Amino acid sequence: MATSTTQHVLSSIKLLPIGCFHPDKRNSCVLSVSVGRRCPSARNLGLVCASNTQTSVIEPVQLPGSPKSGVTPKKSGESALILIRHGESLWNEKNLFTGCVDVPLTPKGVDEAIEAGKRICNIPVDVIYTSSLIRAQMTAMLAMMQHRRKKVPIIVHNESEQAHKWSQIYSEETKKQSIPVITAWQLNERMYGELQGLNKQETADRFGKEQVHEWRRSYDIPPPNGESLEMCAERAVAYFKDQIIPKLVAGKHVMIAAHGNSLRSIIMHLDKLTSQEVISLELSTGIPMLYIFKEGKFIRRGSPAGPAEAGVYAYTKNLAQYRQKLDGMVQ
Repeated sequence: MATSTTQHVLSSIKLLPIGCFHPDKRNSCVLSVSVGRRCPSARNLGLVCASNTQTSVIEPVQLPGSPKSGVTPKKSGESALILIRHGESLWNEKNLFTGCVDVPLTPKGVDEAIEAGKRICNIPVDVIYTSSLIRAQMTAMLAMMQHRRKKVPIIVHNESEQAHKWSQIYSEETKKQSIPVITAWQLNERMYGELQGLNKQETADRFGKEQVHEWRRSYDIPPPNGESLEMCAERAVAYFKDQIIPKLVAGKHVMIAAHGNSLRSIIMHLDKLTSQEVISLELSTGIPMLYIFKEGKFIRRGSPAGPAEAGVYAYTKNLAQYRQKLDGMVQ
């Protein structure tokens, strides 16, 4: 475990290493992140990665506005972005290719989701995005049930007009105590095609280790009738730009519970990883990654290490004040 110290308002924090970022090789890498397809007037974001820490900073951007209305969204103080890979699934446990097959969590995966929730229980969350797959949705729900604010995560049903109408909440007070959970197939795991349901070891024995490794770890080579990581990134990053970045710009705190490859794609986009670096990136199940969006910048803070460690929330003054507010509510 790597340890980093940040002195702001509270005490020190611990950061868990996530994958192979190779920051020492990229002392001044710059990322270009489009604010969204629906915001043609928006400028690009730029990311500068720190050389020896897990902190990354995106340079200031012009916030997107509406040319027709002439209205520019109010720039928020700061927003939190939490990324969580789902807990262990039943097919993870059986060493099977899962992809877009809708498999639930194992008991271990449930525990991982609960632990992830404990690690972020003092970080504000206004809206949750998750994939259309149950393992990611279970992770999101179980994680938010650990939050000290005790708001209820509720899946938003917009698949039809009737589904939307039937799921309406008619109490304003109840709405205030709820968190919308938005499901999106674009955040689904990479579709593994004809490998889905096959045992990974048996597939390697049949086709050869090199061939299976190429299917699993190359950037632009898909398995038979499946998606490459590049194809997965196209849909996941497009959705992130179109739907999630505008929420952060508007001051909303966002959590994304998704999958190894869809989250790799988003992290590749934010941290400007090369195609070779991203295929080496490993995300542990149930480990949250925290970014801070402030004044047009993304700051990557790594992963909170403890279930109730005060220093985790010392990244910024606002997060520290939020935690102090929660402390007052439970006394």
